[in-house]
Amino acid sequence: MNDKPKIDDDDDLSITRIARDMRAMLLELREVTKYMREAESEIPEKMRRFMMYFHDMHDLKNMHEELGLIPPKYVLTEIERCYDRLRHLLEDLFDKEKEGHFERVREAMSKREGNKYDWSKALPPPKEST
Repeated sequence: MNDKPKIDDDDDLSITRIARDMRAMLLELREVTKYMREAESEIPEKMRRFMMYFHDMHDLKNMHEELGLIPPKYVLTEIERCYDRLRHLLEDLFDKEKEGHFERVREAMSKREGNKYDWSKALPPPKEST
């Protein structure tokens, strides 16, 4: 008594096609992930999204002013909050103690030749080996 359903050639062909499509999707997803990681090597996604939001709030304020209107208090208050939050995020990204993301980028920049600005002066002195 064989309870297994019979798989005919059509089912086998469908499974093969599904497997091929899934493999193609996996390869494309890996490529997208690679591009995302490469982009985040310079600016973290959290920071990029925050700056987009901050820029949108600033544009909203300007839009009111261009129309001769006074921007609403809640827009101005949110812009003030964004200014403070930007400072917090930048402090975290440049934090030498925590080896913030921007600090690592600055360190890599200081090792490159031909910089217009001197990035090495902002780096901590080398640690002495014991």
